[in-house]
Amino acid sequence: MKFTKMHGAGNDYIYIEDFKNKITNPSKLSIEMSNRNFGVGSDGLILILKSKSSDFKMRMFNSDGSESAMCGNGIRCFAKYVYDHGLTGKE
Repeated sequence: MKFTKMHGAGNDYIYIEDFKNKITNPSKLSIEMSNRNFGVGSDGLILILKSKSSDFKMRMFNSDGSESAMCGNGIRCFAKYVYDHGLTGKE
């Protein structure tokens, strides 16, 4: 599984492109990957998804598996990710 780990102002997240919706249990994946002793270690998981109403959509899961509505540092890295990986040319 390809992923990118990014941090911004004290938060670190694992980013995964899931344009084909293959991740069926993101809560469990977030718990496993976020474990700092046995996983990658992070504050959570952010999925990069297709959107019908905007360029992209993100779903964010905390390290305990709960879904979160928003994180300023997470969304800043999300925007940098889609730009740096050539998914958008928008600034």
